[in-house]
Order: sequence, then structure tokens, then C-alpha cells
Amino acid sequence: MRVGSFVLAAQFPGQGQGEALHRAVRSAEAAEEAGLDTVWLAEHHFVPYGTCPSAITLAALLLGRTRRLRVGTAVSVLSTAHPVALGEQAALLHITSGGRFSLGVGRGGPWVDLEVFGAGLKAYETGFPESLDLLVRWLREPSVAAAGERFTFREVPVVPRPSESLTDAEGPEVVVACTSPASVRLAAERGLPMLLGMHVGDEEKADMVALWRSHAQAAGVAGDTIAGAAHVSAGVCQIADRRTDAVEALTKAMPGWLKQGLDAHVTVDGRARAMRDPLAYTELLCGLHPVGTPRLCADRLAATSERTGITRFALLVEGSGDLAATVENVRRLGAEVLPHLR
Repeated sequence: MRVGSFVLAAQFPGQGQGEALHRAVRSAEAAEEAGLDTVWLAEHHFVPYGTCPSAITLAALLLGRTRRLRVGTAVSVLSTAHPVALGEQAALLHITSGGRFSLGVGRGGPWVDLEVFGAGLKAYETGFPESLDLLVRWLREPSVAAAGERFTFREVPVVPRPSESLTDAEGPEVVVACTSPASVRLAAERGLPMLLGMHVGDEEKADMVALWRSHAQAAGVAGDTIAGAAHVSAGVCQIADRRTDAVEALTKAMPGWLKQGLDAHVTVDGRARAMRDPLAYTELLCGLHPVGTPRLCADRLAATSERTGITRFALLVEGSGDLAATVENVRRLGAEVLPHLR
């Protein structure tokens, strides 16, 4: 089982953006010190929900500051990025880090980002498969041309080629954020592992894994690729000596952050948005994920793995909103939870 942290660089009420980013960097450094496997970095624009606008840029910083830790994006948004530019950056990080970089990608949302970056609503609604295929080709082939609806260009060499890394991996792994049957099928047909969100529980994640396997088999994906698919489960983790204390830490801090952060999202076309109740959502997350004593957290992770077959976890550890508490949470995850799982 591989346990990592999920870092949003969340800006809690009363905090500055610099404070949120400093906590993100320090918690990632603490993750290496604590023996965690991976740090997964989120990406958002124009909202305090997350203050990191470029997950791959922050990944570069953290790869330079660490020596063992794997660093991944969760996710780089393909709807507002050129897949070749993203592929070049991913190849660069793969080579220079000795293969410690994972590229998680997703479709994003119908946000004003599409207007600001000039991608347009169509890039979000229908453009993701074309972008994903172009990205994967860039990371796997020596030269690439494109003749699609969104991207058209003559054949050009891939420089630097990910395969030039002095590792056994042909290139950085690509993980796809999946929130619907359509995205599950998209990932499965390409043999790419999924990142499953923290808003769904074990039963739904198990169903998505089974659906992925079914689509992968139907698409002729190699059996060893299907058997070895390393899907990632996102969740929340808060450790305390009593479960009530862990729940209280999150229910005091997270609803204010969720309300401030989610309210700030603006749709590009004025469509109506269904908003979650911040307190009810926090309570839901506390019920789904490892929130409580170290033993309870270990049991919860083991149970999720057994029910879903997922062995990789990306856990939000900054739910208290406090730097010192976040670093301590990471320390306890490494020192008091991981030994039960290994």
C-alpha cells in the first residue's frame, strides 16, 4: 500500500495566499520526512479553494527540495493547457528527477478559466479525449504530428524524450481523474489508471474500478496492464488521540474554507451550480475517510483497499487549516498509521 498526501494549498478564512502556499510546501517536505510515498498537488485558478495555479510548477519545486518522494499533479487541467507544452514539462521533470514524477490530468470544470485562457467551452465539453491522446503520444513516441479538431501541426521531434531518463520507466505515468462512467471508459480504453475523488465512498469506487476493468478488457488492453493498474483514491485524513477530536478539528475549519472556496467559482456560461452544504459535506468526508485515532485510520485505509482493490491513497492532511497542526498530522500519519499498513 502506498500512502501519500493530497495538497490543495487551501486558503482558509483570515489567511493570505502566501500563507496557504507556505503551508503546502512545508507539508510536502514533512511528507518526505515522515516516510510517505507521494505528494499529489491540486491546481485551481482565481479561487481560494486552492491557491496553486500550476501543479506542475509546484511539482518542480518540490522535486528539487526532496530526494525520495514521488510528486504528482492531481490534477493538471487539460482543458486550459496545451498538451504538448504540458508533455514537455512532464518529460523534463521525469528525466531530471530520476523518474519521481507522476502526471495526473483531468477535464476540469465549466469555469471562467476557459474564457481567460481562450480555450472556450468546447474544450471542456468535447475536447478532453483529443488532448489526452495527444499528450500520451507525446510522452511515448519519438516524434508527433496532429490533425485533430483542436490541434493541428506538422510532425516535430519530441525533445526531451522521456525514454532518455536513466530509469526503467519509458516515461512519467499518466493518471486520469474520473468522476463519471464516460471518464472511466476513456481512461480504461487507454489503459490509464484512475484518480477517484474524495466525495465518493468505497462502494462507488469499487464499482468504478470494476467498470474500468470491463472497458479495458473490451478494448483489448493487455492483461498485465489491467492487473497492474495502480488507481489512486483521494480522501481526507485527520489524526487525533480521540476520534471526536479529529472530527472537531475538521468541522471547525473546513466548512468556512469550503464555503469561501466553492462560492468563488464562476461558470463561463452562467449555468446554475448545485452547491453542497459545507458542514454536511465535511461530516460526510469524516465518515468516509481515515479521521480519528491512528488505529482507526489504518483500519479505514485497509478496509477501503480491501473493498476496492485500490492500493494508492492521496489524503488531504491540511483540513485543520493550521501549519503546525498540518505538519503534526503528516508526522503522525507516517509514524503511527503507516506501520500498521506495512
